[in-house]
Amino acid sequence: MQQVSKIYYSASDVAEMLGISKASAYNLIKKLNTELEKAGYIVIQGKISRVYFAEKWYGLTEQYRLAEGAI
Repeated sequence: MQQVSKIYYSASDVAEMLGISKASAYNLIKKLNTELEKAGYIVIQGKISRVYFAEKWYGLTEQYRLAEGAI
């Protein structure tokens, strides 16, 4: 069976990557999810799209999406 890679980061993932508390990670995810909702996307509370996170945090764009297979 093929292993499925995660398409979302959890608050724990974000906290670990950024070296912040879990509470701060939840607040950041909430802010990013609000942006996505306003743009008409469906979001999952407490999770953030890996691709959207990379775009917002690191400034990565279409090239990253292609490499991640998100397009």
